[in-house]
Amino acid sequence: MNRNEFILATAIILFAAFLLGWFASWLIHRLSRVTRAEMGELESMAQQLHEAEEARDLAVSQLEEREADLIARLGSAEAGLRAAQGELAESRTEIEELRSYIDRKLGRKG
Repeated sequence: MNRNEFILATAIILFAAFLLGWFASWLIHRLSRVTRAEMGELESMAQQLHEAEEARDLAVSQLEEREADLIARLGSAEAGLRAAQGELAESRTEIEELRSYIDRKLGRKG
C-alpha cells in the first residue's frame, strides 16, 4: 500500500465515521423530538400550574387576613376579660365593704 492509497483509505474511513455520527445524531434527535401534541399538553400543564399557584396565593392571603382578624378579636376579648376581672375585683371589694358595714350596723343595733 503506497502513500496515496493510505491517504485515500484514511479519508474514506474518516468520512464514513462522520456519516455514521451524523446519522446517529439525526436518529437521536428524531426519536427524542417533542411533538406538537406533547407541546400542547405541556402548555396545558403549565397553565394549570399557573392557575393552581394563583389559587394557592389567594388562599394564603385569605388565611393571613383571617388570622389577623382572629388575633385582633382575641386581643379585644382579652382586653374585655381583663376589664371584667377588674370590675369583678372591685365589686368583690365593694361587697365585702358593704357586708362589714351591715355587720357593724347590725352589731350596734343588736
